Amino acid sequence: MKSYIVDPSKFDFDNVIIDKKAIEKVNPHRFELALLDGILLSEEEYAVGYYDIPKDAFWVRGHFPGKPIMPGVLVCECAAQLSSYFAMTNGMVDPDGYVGLGGLESIRFRGPVVPGDRLLLMLRRGKVRRNAMFTAEFQGWVNDTLVIDGLIKGIVLNDS
Repeated sequence: MKSYIVDPSKFDFDNVIIDKKAIEKVNPHRFELALLDGILLSEEEYAVGYYDIPKDAFWVRGHFPGKPIMPGVLVCECAAQLSSYFAMTNGMVDPDGYVGLGGLESIRFRGPVVPGDRLLLMLRRGKVRRNAMFTAEFQGWVNDTLVIDGLIKGIVLNDS
């Protein structure tokens, strides 16, 4: 039995509530490292977003030649970007701060992510210390297959 963090009936791919341009108003990631295409749900405790894996992504040629698989670190980065957006828009961070990856725990890679896939990301808010850190349980799905899960930690960074 599948155990989703967020029941799929709570969101719809035909109803993207936050598109890539709106994400870029919050997250600083650009160019080939902007790894979040849309957000389908953002509530007080949960968020759901996705990334469509390009067939010509920068890593395809070398990871691995002839059988490209998205590097696990980039799959984690997709989750980090959803976590960052979630924290920044849910009052966990002052407007002059931003969020960086603080750590990963209990990460399990359970299946490959390949060019042409849509990586669906879900998270559930965990502990929060405003303007300091937060945690979130997360999952990544391709179709109906769980491909990654774990705990992500975000830390608040400031320019000063």
